[in-house]
Amino acid sequence: MAQQTASSEGEFGGRSAAVTGGASGIGLAVARELARRGAQVCVLDVAGGALPDGLWGLPCDVADRASVNAALEALGERFGRLDVLVNNAGVGAQGTVEDNDDDEWRRVLDINVTGIARVSAAALPLLRRAAAADGAAAAPGGAAIVNTCSVAATAGLPQRALYSASKGAVLALTRAMAADHIREGIRVNCVNPGTADTPWIGRLLDAAPDPAAERAALEARQPTGRLVSAEEVAAAVCYLAGPSAGATTGTELAVDGGMQGLRLRPETP
Repeated sequence: MAQQTASSEGEFGGRSAAVTGGASGIGLAVARELARRGAQVCVLDVAGGALPDGLWGLPCDVADRASVNAALEALGERFGRLDVLVNNAGVGAQGTVEDNDDDEWRRVLDINVTGIARVSAAALPLLRRAAAADGAAAAPGGAAIVNTCSVAATAGLPQRALYSASKGAVLALTRAMAADHIREGIRVNCVNPGTADTPWIGRLLDAAPDPAAERAALEARQPTGRLVSAEEVAAAVCYLAGPSAGATTGTELAVDGGMQGLRLRPETP
């Protein structure tokens, strides 16, 4: 994988970041944007393969504690500290409570929820080191964790029972982590994307009987009339992780095209 060569300029200049699930989709967009803004970025992903220039990668399966610990140890050896952790790795699930068996419930919750806990626990010593260094330098912001949640945590969506349950847990976990670590100088927030134009959504559309009609339906349920882009989510993550959000912790930032909060009247002919 490509070696990291970050600029010292930008709001994340001199800072290091790790992004789980950063090899594609929202995670890759986040990793690229953090690097563009000056961070040294490590992509932690179960998938191997090449990464774009400017990103460094380590294999990491968030469902395997030994894999997580090995990845964070290697990251610590390279960076010495960690300023930003983006817990983005996750999997989707479709169906009502009748449609997913116990094994699927265990798998999705283990990756989407416990995976965040595993990675965060392994990263905390490095985050504390960064927060302490920032405190000594009177730098704003401190260390930051940003979790990828979903509008599914705050709005009832059909055919998403298991996925929604996992993301509701991510929202609650974010708030609890924020309370636990605020006095250590570590801020914890989450971003709540709406339906984003990612490879996972692409696969769902490809499997639909009428992909064009399914895409139109997904676009129509967001007041903006379009899917959210991965780059828009990445910009929100960078805000929450950056020094401009130094007084923001324990909150969720919706990037959902108004899906959660707006109730528009039907358009008249």
